[in-house]
Amino acid sequence: MKLLFKQRLFSWFDSYDIYDEGENVLFTVEGQLAWGHKLHIHDHRGEHIATIRQALFTFRPQFELYEGETLLGTIEKQWSLFTPAFELDFRGWDIEGSFMEWDYTITDRSGRTVAVITKELFNFTDTYVIDVDRESDALHALMVVLAIDAEKCSR
Repeated sequence: MKLLFKQRLFSWFDSYDIYDEGENVLFTVEGQLAWGHKLHIHDHRGEHIATIRQALFTFRPQFELYEGETLLGTIEKQWSLFTPAFELDFRGWDIEGSFMEWDYTITDRSGRTVAVITKELFNFTDTYVIDVDRESDALHALMVVLAIDAEKCSR
């Protein structure tokens, strides 16, 4: 399953539309004015289903991932010299890749590819393709991508 992640051109806060391969809106994401990043994910009916919230007062940038009101895990930026690195404490997933160019892969601990994320060039706004192996992982893969995008914007 492929998701197309497009940032909206004119918005005061972070806002995104996420489409399926048929160009149907699956999710919308709205930023909220808050200390640190706070992103709310809504399904295609407009119902709130998940939140990404930047943890404050941490030594390294860290984001908490919530489904509904339940904290599922975190993603934290690690110290590295040349390319950004992230550590996931979320679903037993790992992440690796070239974050500066926005090409990276999420795998589970057994080595199965969960999602491959690539940035499309030559667009007016940030546009990414999230190629998810299982449809049931789509929301959680999107949450990871949003957290990394929010960290990059914080720099």
